[in-house]
Amino acid sequence: MAVVSALDLTAGPGVGLLPLVSLGPAFAGLVGGWRRTALVGLIASVLCVGLGVYNGVFEGRRGEIALLTVAGVTAAGVVAAVMRQRREEELASVRSIAEVAQRVLLRPVPRGAGPLRIAVSYTSAVAEARIGGDLYEVVTSPAGVRIIVGDVQGKGLEAVESAAVVLGAFREAAHDEPDLPAVGERVERALNRHLSGERFVTAVLAEIGDGPNATLMNFGHPAPLVVRPNGSVGYAAPPDRALPLGLTVHGFEAPLPYEVPFAPGDQMLFYTDGVTEARDAADRFYPLDERAALLKDPDPEAALRAVREDLVEHAEGPLHDDAAMLLVRYRTAHPDPDER
Repeated sequence: MAVVSALDLTAGPGVGLLPLVSLGPAFAGLVGGWRRTALVGLIASVLCVGLGVYNGVFEGRRGEIALLTVAGVTAAGVVAAVMRQRREEELASVRSIAEVAQRVLLRPVPRGAGPLRIAVSYTSAVAEARIGGDLYEVVTSPAGVRIIVGDVQGKGLEAVESAAVVLGAFREAAHDEPDLPAVGERVERALNRHLSGERFVTAVLAEIGDGPNATLMNFGHPAPLVVRPNGSVGYAAPPDRALPLGLTVHGFEAPLPYEVPFAPGDQMLFYTDGVTEARDAADRFYPLDERAALLKDPDPEAALRAVREDLVEHAEGPLHDDAAMLLVRYRTAHPDPDER
């Protein structure tokens, strides 16, 4: 409005810049509240009257038309500001509910369980909701630490509901069942009662006890990445491929458990396909195994944060799919001060 006023005073009455004063309340309605928009509109009206009298445009209809333009734009800006504020309040409420739902669904995992140090990272592709279909849980049971990391087919509320069914069944079964196949069977039964059609959930279950091995069951999920203290990297792939949870009801057999060496100093990174299927500008997938050196930080949370930042840099922007990572680190026999 100041620029328009200066130009109008400089150019004289013949240019006809007076209606441009209404740009003030127009922009105010986009960024401010309705009170601020109304105040800017009042100031614009005063400027309009002052410049109109100075230029002598009120002798005809030009001044009246300019004043009506400012009043109309101000009224529209006030309405727009009120509607925008209501939408912002509704969005804030939705985000708050989503955060509460996420805390209930994806509870914070323990940072330590026996000889294990654990860190988790979760990024939802739906930034407004901050929640998606990826799932994870860590339960300390009499048989050892039991872990699940999974990915629900599809998006939206149906995916969240399926994730809740899987996590609820796993939390109960992980405490009650004697071995990992029984846990998987119980989760499968609960999910089959819930799912309809051909929906499914990929998941990997793990049990880490006092022995030198970790027991895994893979339901069609990406194999965990194992990093040894000597720097060697490999995937803990199952001996045979198996179908995801929710499809064994059609007569297919459940996967068999298999063991992976897991000793002090080893790390095992569980993740969902939102990590390995993230693409860069050249349409290349994220090379997770080549980035294993990022996990060398003594603090597992800092190590996982480094991987997440590198993943976002690789994708050159927000991720297009949910991405969950859970890092399990076996403490060494003589831990560094940072690991205590």
